[in-house]
Amino acid sequence: MSLSKIIGSLDVKESKYDSVVVVTDAIEKLTGNLECLQAPLRKYSEIDQSCCKKLVFLDTDVVPGRRLIFSPTGLLNRDYDDVRRFADAAIAGIKRAVQAGSKAPLLVRPVDDSFPKAGLVSLLGALHALYVPLEVREANPAKSKKVDTLGVWCDDQTRLEKGIAIGSTLELARSVCRDIGGSDPERMAAIRVEEYLGQQLNGTNITIDVISDVNILEKEYPLLAAVNRAANTVERHRGRVIFLEYNGEGPIEKTLFFVGKGITYDTGGADIKAGGIMAGMHRDKCGAAAVAGFFMLLGQLKPKGIRAVGAMAMVRNSVGEESYVADEIITSRAGVRVRVGNTDAEGRMVMADVLCRCKELALQAVNPEIFTIATLTGHAIRAMGFNYSIIMDNGPARKLQTAQKVQSAGEEYGDPFEVSTVRREDYDFVVGPSEYEDILQCNNAPSSATPRGHQFPAAFMIRAAGLDKHGIDSEKPLPYSHMDIAGSSGPFPGVPTGAPIVALAANYILPRI
Repeated sequence: MSLSKIIGSLDVKESKYDSVVVVTDAIEKLTGNLECLQAPLRKYSEIDQSCCKKLVFLDTDVVPGRRLIFSPTGLLNRDYDDVRRFADAAIAGIKRAVQAGSKAPLLVRPVDDSFPKAGLVSLLGALHALYVPLEVREANPAKSKKVDTLGVWCDDQTRLEKGIAIGSTLELARSVCRDIGGSDPERMAAIRVEEYLGQQLNGTNITIDVISDVNILEKEYPLLAAVNRAANTVERHRGRVIFLEYNGEGPIEKTLFFVGKGITYDTGGADIKAGGIMAGMHRDKCGAAAVAGFFMLLGQLKPKGIRAVGAMAMVRNSVGEESYVADEIITSRAGVRVRVGNTDAEGRMVMADVLCRCKELALQAVNPEIFTIATLTGHAIRAMGFNYSIIMDNGPARKLQTAQKVQSAGEEYGDPFEVSTVRREDYDFVVGPSEYEDILQCNNAPSSATPRGHQFPAAFMIRAAGLDKHGIDSEKPLPYSHMDIAGSSGPFPGVPTGAPIVALAANYILPRI
């Protein structure tokens, strides 16, 4: 699909596009060169008072292809309105154009200063609607794209050109995330994720280092290796840790570390997911997928002054005779004795040792910040609902106001976060209940039925990785933030969203380009 930029001088009627999709809150915004669109919409509004409240499809000769689609945002001035109304309207409008057979829709969005990033967010919504899953593209090349060209109209040329450049690159990053996160557990088994990244990142300045030797995993990442035991008996399911690294030009001012949960399929392990709740567990790799997408973005935009290290913990939580089981005590990379409480809490296991490795690297890094990204708990959805990522800081990150900054960036760009807090009760929860172990991995109840079910796993990872030795009371404090994207990663069945790539980009990359 090609992406065309159109400036405000366009004569809509003479354009090459076969449909026009208008995204705005009011017909009155269609001024200047767009006044030709007002007449048919006003005429329709005379017979349908809901015209500005729902999508309208009109057959009119004032636009090419006779297709005029008005997809209103609705009101924008209430306490609870946010920029996502533009994305929602763009998604609905472009989907309707595709359903009508359009192959070259023109997205029209007049400048609206109610939300400064409304244009970019509208474009991202349209591009999300046009995404085609990787497996469909590979199985049927004829269906590899929904349209041939997407045009974008705006009455501010500077905003338009910059918006298209950034929007198309953000969409490329989100597409990588969707490809990995949304594809089935065989297409994106760990070894095939490695192959895919080799292809996608080829030609960029992102370096890839893969650890797949089971002996190294057992020695250096023992918690991850335990989860990998059952899957390791099947060659195509064997796990690996995929490290990505980016080094920007100029003096390094900030070093970012990202650890992503990449469970290619989650059976629950020995504590198997019963009762029909296993379906959809191929999406348990969306945290690692987001890390991959973020590094694709780094490779394309090349921000200066940043070094970034990403680690994708790609493991299948299989069930079998080699499964790790509850009651096992495993010593983590940081030397912490961990009692397994539930094998379905595998995500925190596969990330903890990798987080420890990033902690070791961060101690030598310039101005480091560390993150884990994971579809970790059902409690995240119970607590905050769908569509929202959760971010929670340790003490040093709280001093930097990392959570608030990421939340603010996400709010502006339509990738929303809720801020949560790791408290003393969460650390108390994971204290080992006996003298055999130092900490407890998990309780036996579902996270959604456990008080503070999305917070205490962060406390577990902090302690298992030895990050509790680098809090605000230490000589070498390390800022660490955990992101639970269980609610924001996207619906199943459905297409992953690519969260939280846009918010992270807005906070760490876009200000530097």
